[in-house]
Amino acid sequence: MSDASLPPIAPRRADARFLRGHPARWIALGFGAGLSPLAPGTVGTLWAWLSFLVLDVWLDEAAWGLLIAAGLGGGWWACTRCAQHLGTADPGAIVWDEVIAFWIVLWLLTPAGLLEQTLAFALFRFFDAAKPGPVRWADGLFKRRGLGAGGQAPRIGWAQGFGIVFDDLVAALCTLVVLALLRFAGV
Repeated sequence: MSDASLPPIAPRRADARFLRGHPARWIALGFGAGLSPLAPGTVGTLWAWLSFLVLDVWLDEAAWGLLIAAGLGGGWWACTRCAQHLGTADPGAIVWDEVIAFWIVLWLLTPAGLLEQTLAFALFRFFDAAKPGPVRWADGLFKRRGLGAGGQAPRIGWAQGFGIVFDDLVAALCTLVVLALLRFAGV
């Protein structure tokens, strides 16, 4: 039987056993937050918020900058590898994109009280989930469409890994623009 006649490989499902199988999965799945059966992106963003509050006690601006830079590079690698392992270009269980993007929002928003952080959370989740305008453009930019040779799913590569993170960075930028306009307006 030739490869062309084989049915496409079914994507894998992320679970606790899958999480433990490779270091990239720990990062990409937000240290387990992405395993939530309900709204993993929201759970990942909540984990980002909580971890930011904990880490912010010990990290200064420079340390945050280094952590975010490392998180972007390492997250790109982890998201790519995890998507390859799952056999899906942008699995919902991958939440590192939400984590790193929301860390950026909170880092650039600081100092901010609980009300402003809550508004940032709500805006970020809106932009990430609803994907209006520029976020929808960014989301589709690196997606593979259709089937590859022999009816197989297209290869998941570094571009798709970057795409997983990129649309959330655009959602973070949109969130920051709205928050900046609100601050400028004195709201």
